[in-house]
Amino acid sequence: MYRKDLITAEIQKLAQVLARIMGLKLEGKLAEADHIFKETMEGSFNLPIDMLLLEDLSAFEKWLESSDLPSEKLDSLSEFLYYELGISAERNQLIAPKLNLVYNHLSDKHKIVHLVNLHRQKTIQQYI
Repeated sequence: MYRKDLITAEIQKLAQVLARIMGLKLEGKLAEADHIFKETMEGSFNLPIDMLLLEDLSAFEKWLESSDLPSEKLDSLSEFLYYELGISAERNQLIAPKLNLVYNHLSDKHKIVHLVNLHRQKTIQQYI
């Protein structure tokens, strides 16, 4: 029960960070939004930003398998990655395949399928 409460609190905190990033983007403060995004990837998800921005998927796949993040946190990661799409065509082509891997990992390993994620998977196909 205690672990579930910790995960829930962490997910709520991550949702607030994501809302802040989105707000900064709307205000045109892209550099600050990008800085918070990078900090969150490395600090909250232990995902090196360099790995996220590599074309090679194998390193990300290894990270995804070894990270052993709970499904709730993986779902939160998918939200962060989804809202990074649209910044530039180059970034879309780097992030979309990794986001697709996260959705597949949620489905295959954790047996979690959200209708929203299914719709998003169809949407990101344009970037892959």
